[in-house]
Amino acid sequence: MQLVAIGINHTSAPVNIREQIAFNADKLPSALASLHLLPGVLEAAIISTCNRTEIYCHINDEYDCNIDNWLHEFHQLVPESLNQYLYRHQNKDAIQHLFRVACALDSMVLGEPQILGQIKTAYSQALNSKTIGKSLGRLFQHTFTVAKQVRTDTEIGSSPVSVAFAAVSLAKQIFSNLAESTALLIGAGETIELAARHLHDNGVGRIIIANRTLERAHTLAEQVNGYAISLSEMPAHLAEADIVISSTASQLPILGKGTVERALKQRKRRPIFMVDIAVPRDIEQEVSTLEDIYLYCVDDLHEIIQENLQSRREAALQAEEIIEAQVENFIAWLRTQDAVPVIRAIRDIAETESNHLLKKSLKQLEQGQDAEKVLSELARTLTNKLLHEPSRQLRQSGSNTDNNLIEAARSLFNIKD
Repeated sequence: MQLVAIGINHTSAPVNIREQIAFNADKLPSALASLHLLPGVLEAAIISTCNRTEIYCHINDEYDCNIDNWLHEFHQLVPESLNQYLYRHQNKDAIQHLFRVACALDSMVLGEPQILGQIKTAYSQALNSKTIGKSLGRLFQHTFTVAKQVRTDTEIGSSPVSVAFAAVSLAKQIFSNLAESTALLIGAGETIELAARHLHDNGVGRIIIANRTLERAHTLAEQVNGYAISLSEMPAHLAEADIVISSTASQLPILGKGTVERALKQRKRRPIFMVDIAVPRDIEQEVSTLEDIYLYCVDDLHEIIQENLQSRREAALQAEEIIEAQVENFIAWLRTQDAVPVIRAIRDIAETESNHLLKKSLKQLEQGQDAEKVLSELARTLTNKLLHEPSRQLRQSGSNTDNNLIEAARSLFNIKD
């Protein structure tokens, strides 16, 4: 049995590759069920965000699980086409990787808080799909504890740096006075909510929230003194926007080149700054070819988010120490799980022998034999039965000059020199 992690992220693959294997909320239950059916896959969970897709499994290594092949087949990709982008971790390395991801040490923005919530969502989805059991369940719970400890004991989250913050920071560089600008935010998820709050805090003139569900758009708009519209109304309001930030779960682009061209004509060529945070992308790549359009995707934000990270880098060193210790703690728990079936087998053997001898002794007592002699014989016979095989193995070990078993027996029975 072993724990494995197979994944792809912003450092191993560009966005056009990552978006090919993103699991949206609709596909995730069927993906988990399909993955769990692979021979040898005992437990499974999938983390899928704009920057990473990772599969965590507890497997029986006597089987060839072919998780890589499954990933290609599920997304209908050419076999092995992703191999150069995938990373693979096993056992201790898989545990350490998940801890580092949860503590945002592996994120595009060091220390960003969103990833922990995304991992908790992945855990809940696996629970609902009944693909997670004792080992992965304990691993994820331990992961949440480690992330909380790192947040509490270090300054990893002290600086307000995130993808959303980076997008707003770039907007401030392009528009010297945000108070005169209108921002159109497409979507109403966590990233858009953060962007809305950052824009509001930085005094942007007007915020329009466009979302498929108008009620959610209204809820967010009320918090930032914004204006809510449905996604279908978005093209009609695009010309009003100086800043466009989009992050939806759509599988197809929702802003095409033609729509943006019409908006530019209405704006009389006044430029639009666009940030597409979604994976798969919300804005057609061809939009970037238009004059007066400044289009950035998540990968383009990388340089911006390097600023203001020095304190987090120092905290990350402390976090790594915490993670290293916690990995050892979890490995120790796993080792105790390896001992459980052995302990159970020993108890079963002892119980079988004791029940057999007890029945024999009770029958002797019913026949009127002396109770003291019967009990004495029961104790002697049970002791001999239980110690016969260990004694034989120890004698064999001694004759082979193998002291490992002898030393193990000393430790097991707490025998002092």
